[in-house]
Amino acid sequence: MDMSKPDAYALAGKTAVLQNIQGTLQFLQRHAPFNQMDQAHLAYLVEQCQLRFYAAGESIIKPADGPVEHFYIVKQGQVVGERPHTSRRGTETTFEITTGECFPLAALLGERATRTEHLAAQDTFCLQLHKLAFIKLFSLSAPFRDFALRGVSSLLDQVNLQVQRRAVETLGTQYSLNTRLGELAMRHPVTCNALTPLREAVRLMHEQQVGSIVIVDEQRYPQGIFTLRDLRQVVAALDADFNQPIGRHMIAEPFYLSPDASAFDAAIAMTERHIAHVCLVKDGRLCGVVSERDLFSLQRVDLVHLARTIRNAGRLEQLVHLRGEISQLVERMLAHGASSTQITQIITLLNDHTVCRVIELVLQDKGDPGVPFSWLCFGSEGRQEQTLYTDQDNGILFEARDAAHAAEIRGKLLPIAHQVNLNLAQCGFTLCQGNIMAGNPELCLSRAEWARRFAAFVREATPENLLGSSIYFDLRVVWGDDRGCAQLRRQVLDQVADNRLFQRMLAENALRQRPPVGRFREFVLRRKGNDKAGTLDLKGQGLTPFVDGARLLALANGIEATNTLQRLRQLVAKEVIDKLDGAAYEEAYHFIQQTRMQQHQRQTRDNQAWSNRIDPDSLNDLDRRILRESLRQAQRLQASLTLRYQL
Repeated sequence: MDMSKPDAYALAGKTAVLQNIQGTLQFLQRHAPFNQMDQAHLAYLVEQCQLRFYAAGESIIKPADGPVEHFYIVKQGQVVGERPHTSRRGTETTFEITTGECFPLAALLGERATRTEHLAAQDTFCLQLHKLAFIKLFSLSAPFRDFALRGVSSLLDQVNLQVQRRAVETLGTQYSLNTRLGELAMRHPVTCNALTPLREAVRLMHEQQVGSIVIVDEQRYPQGIFTLRDLRQVVAALDADFNQPIGRHMIAEPFYLSPDASAFDAAIAMTERHIAHVCLVKDGRLCGVVSERDLFSLQRVDLVHLARTIRNAGRLEQLVHLRGEISQLVERMLAHGASSTQITQIITLLNDHTVCRVIELVLQDKGDPGVPFSWLCFGSEGRQEQTLYTDQDNGILFEARDAAHAAEIRGKLLPIAHQVNLNLAQCGFTLCQGNIMAGNPELCLSRAEWARRFAAFVREATPENLLGSSIYFDLRVVWGDDRGCAQLRRQVLDQVADNRLFQRMLAENALRQRPPVGRFREFVLRRKGNDKAGTLDLKGQGLTPFVDGARLLALANGIEATNTLQRLRQLVAKEVIDKLDGAAYEEAYHFIQQTRMQQHQRQTRDNQAWSNRIDPDSLNDLDRRILRESLRQAQRLQASLTLRYQL
């Protein structure tokens, strides 16, 4: 039977509505956090939202509108945030929002007006959800609630989880490096008091089958620790008396952490301090002990063992072989939840141990020069931000009475420095093409000579000196006494703080590397011309703006930290950088570094040469979206330097 025209129109209308709903569902399922939500909750969102059109240049929401009443998801087009300049007339673009992204979460959750005007940068369609429906969805969906509360941070967590899942597929896992130490310490610690005879303490250790006993006071606060390693030393002594109180043989004031600290914290502490046990203390009372063996239960996360093996290597060939294990360790660390920040810290620690052991082996071979010296590192190693793809940036510092004395000492140290550089190259630390190495006479200097050189950098701001300051001002001691280096660092801070012109030139230098993100486009990349076409440099265009910006502001504000993230946190603490901006910079830096390290790992597995260049089109939608936002944060940091120094 033929349908009447009204019925046909009604059916066509219903079909169009269903197709529209289905299309919106499919669109949302391509973007986080909606792709993590239950189907029923996502259906509720689609039912409650309306499609709105905004012409290019049209205001969507602005501060004058009052408390925000709607939540928006960009379905097509682009939205920009415009805010008045703080120091000059006009406005600045503070962010860009593209397809699949949403706004304004902070204002909605704070029940306030937005602080930024949101404008359509081009003809734009948005899904609009009323505040009441947003609140209900917030209560129903955990993934949506987590995203709303944590914004880009939760997207970064999703990326990290993806990385972990991929690694776990091949490696397996039981615990995470983020596991609380309280969960690892499953048994009560074996304890005694300081007057307990050594024989009795050892008997307790044997009965309980433990490798340590903690000496506590009446309040159970740890006074000392005695381990199997200490027992070997006692047995080796010819005059050992096992009736003496254990207090005479214990290691006093043992290192401890809170049971809420992570397995990673314990691994780093063991590696840095050359210890195999960490006490757990809460409210001044011993509540557990975590051993190196406990960390091995994390599916053989053997950072502590590898570090100890490096420090005890008897020959250079052993160190060369051990360097090959670091890449495998990094792979395992990723599987166990380590972040890029943790990974760079691990790599730097193992590199430090390798450098120290190489120096010690060279001194054994060539003999002690009879002159105390400190081995300095600069650049990424000085900032403790090394990846597996690194070269040498090092120097030597020593004390001398005058120029003649300095020349005499230099003559003794240069052969040693040159051999150390060559040996490090065998261990995988590429020789520096710019000859920024301790074997260079210009980098084997007395403290007075270093001080004069650094003062010249600040006083004579030539392009060469600005480049030098960006390398040498991130210095620290890897081997030897740190006091001379600390004095140098303090002098540099005082000189930079008093020289506004030098700061301004550092700011100009920090603006050289521009992140490749355009005002109304995702990425601005050259698509023709050479093998770099269509790619961006994760290190130069992504990380360097954060590194240079944080260094400048730290030097200008008397901050001694050399690590970029530590500098940013201390700048926030000093209120030089806004707290929210600091958090955004830190998240962006972390993601770019994570992306870079993942690429290096893939290149290693595929036997390819390491490269920092990446084609954004090779990334999935989520990674590409966060990379673009991360580069926008680098732009914002550079924009703040432009305003601060009137550039």
